[in-house]
Amino acid sequence: MMLEVENLSVVFRDRRPPLTAVDGVSFQMGEGELLGLAGESGSGKSRTAHAILGLLPAAAEVSGGVRFQGRDLLTMSSVERRQVQGKDISIVFQEPMTSLNPTMRVGRQVEDALRVHTKMAAPERKTRALEAMELAGLPDPERVYRAWPHELSGGMRQRAMIASALVLRPRLLIADEPTTALDVTVQAKILDTLREINRKEGTAILLISHDLLVIRNLCTRVAVMKDGRIVESGPVDQVFQSPREDYTKLLIASRPTRKKLQGGGSHG
Repeated sequence: MMLEVENLSVVFRDRRPPLTAVDGVSFQMGEGELLGLAGESGSGKSRTAHAILGLLPAAAEVSGGVRFQGRDLLTMSSVERRQVQGKDISIVFQEPMTSLNPTMRVGRQVEDALRVHTKMAAPERKTRALEAMELAGLPDPERVYRAWPHELSGGMRQRAMIASALVLRPRLLIADEPTTALDVTVQAKILDTLREINRKEGTAILLISHDLLVIRNLCTRVAVMKDGRIVESGPVDQVFQSPREDYTKLLIASRPTRKKLQGGGSHG
């Protein structure tokens, strides 16, 4: 298995009483797998992703095991962990406008990880950045490379963030609510982009979303979280057609009846 999360817990001891945000979560991902982590806001899904990546604040007490390609991320030194996080695991966050630095051109930001993790010369970095931007579905990458974040639409900013996450060709991409702030047409295009990245590069994707329809349109397996725990998991079609848990049934029932997200329209 590429990723093995075993009995992962996250407790915030600085709260009164202490808050258990993640409570004994376990799941596995194989190479190139598409797994959705579903649940409403506060269910613990984003905290789980942040624990995997070591992005939680110092007040968070993390226990359990997180093994990536056989190495436990939780017991690594901070230097080792940064290497793995930068090169082998990347994350795309929900809000690209706050994730992108408004004072830096987009291309320079896409290249950032190359400056930190490689010794590539500037021309090589630009070539790799343009390749990542093309893979992320950005039209006219040369123009976007020179653009400022405020000159891009919300969908294009999200694609720029995906390009930044892909530039080192990671084995695992964690997408944390990547379509939440986007309209349905742009959502569909972002999901198509992630599907194509998975197909072309073999990149495994952990998609975190409160929206089960989004997960159904991309993933092959889903794990449903409630109150910090996984309450149901299995193949996407099985969970949708025959959900066992009342909570899962409520999540499915709360979705619109659209069968599939529809593409089309202008570039997002």
